[in-house]
Amino acid sequence: MSQSTESTTESNPFTKPGFIIAAALVVALIAATIVIFLLPKGQGNAQPAPAESSSTAAVSPSASAETGESVCGLPGSNETALGAAPQSKWELLGTMAVPTDPSAAGPGTVGTDGLRSCFAQSPTGALYATANMWASSFNGYAKQLYLELSADSPSRDKAVQAIKEGKDVGGGTSPKVQIAGFMIHSYTPEAAVVELAFKTADGGYGAISTSLLWEDGDWKLDIPPAGGGAVRQISDLSSFIRWAGV
Repeated sequence: MSQSTESTTESNPFTKPGFIIAAALVVALIAATIVIFLLPKGQGNAQPAPAESSSTAAVSPSASAETGESVCGLPGSNETALGAAPQSKWELLGTMAVPTDPSAAGPGTVGTDGLRSCFAQSPTGALYATANMWASSFNGYAKQLYLELSADSPSRDKAVQAIKEGKDVGGGTSPKVQIAGFMIHSYTPEAAVVELAFKTADGGYGAISTSLLWEDGDWKLDIPPAGGGAVRQISDLSSFIRWAGV
C-alpha cells in the first residue's frame, strides 16, 4: 500500500473503531461503506451476492398488502417487480445524481432543510427512495435522514440517542460515487430490500443492500444492527440492472 493510501486511511474517521462504537449502530453501516469504496479498483475479492438475491423481485399477490397513496398523495401501484431500469430524470444532490419524478415515483416533498421524502408505494418508489436516501447520507443530510426517514426500531433509537449526545453521524468526508445499477431482492407494499451498485471515480464498484419499511405513508430506512453485512465490494455489474444518471 502506498504512503498516500495509508495517509488517507489514517485520516478517515470511519476506519477508527472508537468512532464506529461511539456513533451507534447506523454509523457502522456507513463506515463499512466508506472502507469498501476507498479500496482501489480490483483490490480484494468480490463477495458473492446474498443468498436471497435475485435480479428482480416477485411476490405472490396474496402475500401483498393493499397499496395506497403516499403521505403527499402519490399513487401506489400493484406492481411487485422491476424487470428493467425505469426511464428516469436525474438531477444532482450534492455530488451524486439521483432520480426524480415528483408526480409519480417521488420525491414528492423537498424540505426546507433539503431532505427529500415522500415516495410512491411501488417498486419504483422504493428504488427512488433508496437512491435518494443514500445520496442524502453521502452529501450532508445524514442526521436528518436518521431523524426523519428511518423506521421505528431499537437501532433507530440508538442512532437518535447518538445524535442527541452530539455524535457526528455524518462521519466527515463522504465518498464521491455515482449510482451504477440496482437489484430488488424482495418487495411487498409493506417492505422492500433494494441493493444499489455504486461506481467510484477510479472505476471500482461497491454495493449496498438497504431494507425499507412502509411507515406513515412513506418508505423509511430500516436501520440494520452493526455487522449486518449490507455492504460488499463487487467486481462488475453483471448481476445488476444497469441504471445511472451520469
